[in-house]
Amino acid sequence: MPSYFITGGAGFLGINLTRYLLARGHRVTTYDFADFDYPDVRDRVRSVKGDIRDASALDAAMSGAEVVVHTAAALPLYKKEDIYSTDIDGTRNVVETAYRHGVDRLIHISSTAVYGIPDHHPLREDDKLDGVGPYGKAKIMAEEICLGYREKGMCVTIIRPKSFVGPERLGVFALLYDWAKDGKGFPMIGSGDNRYQLLDVEDLCQAIYLAATVDKSKANDTFNVGAKEFTTMKQDYQAVLDYAGHGKKIVPFPAWPAIWALRVLEFYHLSPLYKWVYETAAKDSFVSIEKAEQILGFEPKYSNQDALLRNYRWYLDNLSKFEHSSGVSHRVPWKQGILSLAKVFF
Repeated sequence: MPSYFITGGAGFLGINLTRYLLARGHRVTTYDFADFDYPDVRDRVRSVKGDIRDASALDAAMSGAEVVVHTAAALPLYKKEDIYSTDIDGTRNVVETAYRHGVDRLIHISSTAVYGIPDHHPLREDDKLDGVGPYGKAKIMAEEICLGYREKGMCVTIIRPKSFVGPERLGVFALLYDWAKDGKGFPMIGSGDNRYQLLDVEDLCQAIYLAATVDKSKANDTFNVGAKEFTTMKQDYQAVLDYAGHGKKIVPFPAWPAIWALRVLEFYHLSPLYKWVYETAAKDSFVSIEKAEQILGFEPKYSNQDALLRNYRWYLDNLSKFEHSSGVSHRVPWKQGILSLAKVFF
């Protein structure tokens, strides 16, 4: 059984992938600058604390790995310099180290943010790339690094997932869950009649595992991954409010006034929402997953609503662990800023 090395192993995707691989009998090494604080699996993995920007530490930790899954990334709320140093320089370190160690396969977790704010749907893997903001630009440059090593003969899978949710996911979705829990309606930019595809983290783990196990000639490619079943954004998010049981509704707001207000709030650091979130929220956003289905055999199990509700149930069950914490990662609620004051009107 191949041994796996997961960068960002202490993060939301990292822990879900770790559990997925352990359940299938694999040896797992996690590498992250954050503590690996998961008592259910801590004794079954080799966890190494380190930064992907530290090439020497990365080199020592990766020894013996057969499959590298690169999930570590600085998210859009990080400072520009941290995004570039982590998502570009860090990715270069990971791929170069894997190449020198003769790793059998490397799977790079990119993002559909590389498509920017698109003018058509569904998006396909050969559509133009146009990153918005430092994060989108850095993700494109990280993919270019991966393509360079693919040309050197390395098997490198690039996976572009839609926004993914599931156990351990908080971040921006914690706003919806917090308002639903407290019996509030939830504001939506625009009418909410747009289709916005999500992805359950377990389905993402399935795609990663397929990329690690199918023939290399199939895996050595780039794939979009997302839910197969999704309705409108209003319907999908309303499912959470309905489950909460307070009789509340999604409250649409005209898109452009809301976007301009959020631009001002972002400029003054009064809102956690960043450009790529609020400027795409009122638009269609979905990708074709046909390539992953046909080549990898990808079969997503969860719809948008399934994924949101599975995440919401986990949120309620674990609220006591994080209700007084906040930050900029996916594993903690984002600070709501002035949006917490708006909550009283819903």
